[in-house]
Amino acid sequence: MNSPVNDMLKALIYFEKSPSTSIYIQIAQQIINAIQRGYLPEGTVLPGTRKFSALLSINRNTAVAVYEELASQGWVDVIANKGTFVLKPEKKTAAIKGASQGLDKLNAYPKTAGFPFEPSINLASTEEFSVCKYVINDGQPDLRLHPTHQFSRWYSASMKRASLISKWNQRQEQSYTTFSTALCNYLNATRGFHIKPYNIVSTRSTEMSLYIVSQLLIQKNDVVLVGHLSHYKSNMIFQQAGANIITIPVDTQGIDVDFIEQNFTKQSIRCVYVCAHRQYPTTVTLSAERRLKLLKLAKSYGFAIIEDDFDYDFQFDGSAMVPMASADGQGVVIYLGRLGQSFFPSFQIGFVVAPENIIKEAKNYLQILDKQGDLIQKQILKELISEGEIHRLIKKNSTVYKQRRDLLCACLQRHFNAHATWQVPVGGLAVWLCFEPTISLIKLAETTKKNNLFLPKTILYQNRDICAIRLGFGHLNIDEMETVIKILKTSFDEVLQQI
Repeated sequence: MNSPVNDMLKALIYFEKSPSTSIYIQIAQQIINAIQRGYLPEGTVLPGTRKFSALLSINRNTAVAVYEELASQGWVDVIANKGTFVLKPEKKTAAIKGASQGLDKLNAYPKTAGFPFEPSINLASTEEFSVCKYVINDGQPDLRLHPTHQFSRWYSASMKRASLISKWNQRQEQSYTTFSTALCNYLNATRGFHIKPYNIVSTRSTEMSLYIVSQLLIQKNDVVLVGHLSHYKSNMIFQQAGANIITIPVDTQGIDVDFIEQNFTKQSIRCVYVCAHRQYPTTVTLSAERRLKLLKLAKSYGFAIIEDDFDYDFQFDGSAMVPMASADGQGVVIYLGRLGQSFFPSFQIGFVVAPENIIKEAKNYLQILDKQGDLIQKQILKELISEGEIHRLIKKNSTVYKQRRDLLCACLQRHFNAHATWQVPVGGLAVWLCFEPTISLIKLAETTKKNNLFLPKTILYQNRDICAIRLGFGHLNIDEMETVIKILKTSFDEVLQQI
């Protein structure tokens, strides 16, 4: 008769040929699992390698490898001429006792929780995946322009600095002082600010910045005003905070500030979210007259202005209009920005500029979300600012993106002159392309996908009055640009014929 141990091992162990995990590793892991759960208590004698190999129908060398793996991890003790004995691990993990069942059922982690919870409909993922060769996004930079070799040297140099370890052990406010000072100097020079390090806090992204600000400002059912067409990610964050989002009209001069004055009363609005430099998604700039009126209205009505300047870096024609926050003498504007759009995302940061008491509270949230931060990233960015390298990289890449913008507009002129309208953007990496006549944009996306071009739903805007896409061009080189616009036109014609 087989011993109880043999019967248990035969019932519990399951393995299959896998290119990623060797058979002896699969078996060893399941024996460890059995020991952890108390199926094989301390002192249990495992069968010899010959018997073990026959029990599981495996090669004896595989059986030897299983025991060697268990011994190397301290789960068994192999004693010559006596046998292989299960050891009790030295408090590496507490023994887990579960219902008796085959361990093959535990090879995969449960897909659903065994307890109720409330999923967030506001934060449902908007990510889409495609195997298409070409993709249009909402205006992201070309990561191929990132100076990889230079950053490798800068990163290596930062890692070797003797002061790095001591900075990790310092309080956050102390360790970030030099970076905050450099960032303040940079923003004062490029955006017309007059801020100090206590007016700024850096985050991982503009989305993290907005999330922290929304937690500071918004309580359930607070009214938040956004443009009639607005950034879907910001709307998700506001909704998750419990805001009552109300849209206001947007025209060629940006959001309609008169609409706010005519339709709302004092103390009825918590905040107004605006992309003053380039409205998302239409790319229009909020006029100087409306900026001044919005600042006065914020003071009079008692609401905050969240100015999201995510797209400031790339200006092709003329000078960029300075942020509203640079003209804010009343402390009503919270300014969100991004540094390093020309770099890999891991080297980009978001930041918040606001009155000192707001920044102090924002740092309290940040120490929970991201207390450790990334000192190496900040050290590199500080040096890029101090040495003027960031200015050179932005200027160099802006030249490339301006050429791509001009090429895009030339392609649109050739292929869409009779079927679309657009404005040549003075900056930014996207064009607001309005189709004429109106077609189904969902069908257009389905058709382009068949033609190897992916249009994510997040760049499609369609209602009774609008049929447009936010066409990002920064990530496309010359050859890709020509191909993408040709596919887009061919697909447009196919959909148009179906009307």
